[in-house]
Amino acid sequence: MLDRTATTFSHIKPTDTHYVSGGLRDFFLYRDLGIAEATHGKVIAHLVKANMAPETGTGWHRHEAEFQIVYMLKGWARFMYEDQETLVEAGDVVHQRPGIKHFLFDYSPDMEYLEIVSPADFTSIDVDPVCEIPPPTPWK
Repeated sequence: MLDRTATTFSHIKPTDTHYVSGGLRDFFLYRDLGIAEATHGKVIAHLVKANMAPETGTGWHRHEAEFQIVYMLKGWARFMYEDQETLVEAGDVVHQRPGIKHFLFDYSPDMEYLEIVSPADFTSIDVDPVCEIPPPTPWK
C-alpha cells in the first residue's frame, strides 16, 4: 500500500513561481516547481535556464545525490561526463549516475532544462580535472 502521508499534493502554475538568481550557479536562473516542499525534501524539481554566456562553466564536480536527471527543454548544452564529451539537445534526457564527475562547459543562449534530483538538498563537490575542456561557443 502506498503511504500517501509522506508527501503532499502540489500544483504549480507558470505564474506561481518565477525565475530567480541565487541558485547553485550564478550564470543560471532557477524556477522552483514546488516538489521539494511537497516531498518534504525527498526530491527537488526545478527549471534552469541560461542567464549569462558561458565563460568558465561549472568546473569539474560531482553531486552527492541518489538520483538526478536532466531533460533539455530548449537549446543545447555540452558536458564532459568523465572523459566523454556529450551534446545534450532539446528533447534529450540524461541520467547522471550518482557520483559521476562532470563539467557543463558550453550552452546556447536559449538553453533551458528540467532537473530532478533526490534528495532536494543534494551537494556539489569540486573534483580534480579529468581531462581538458573544449572552449565554449561565443554568444553573438
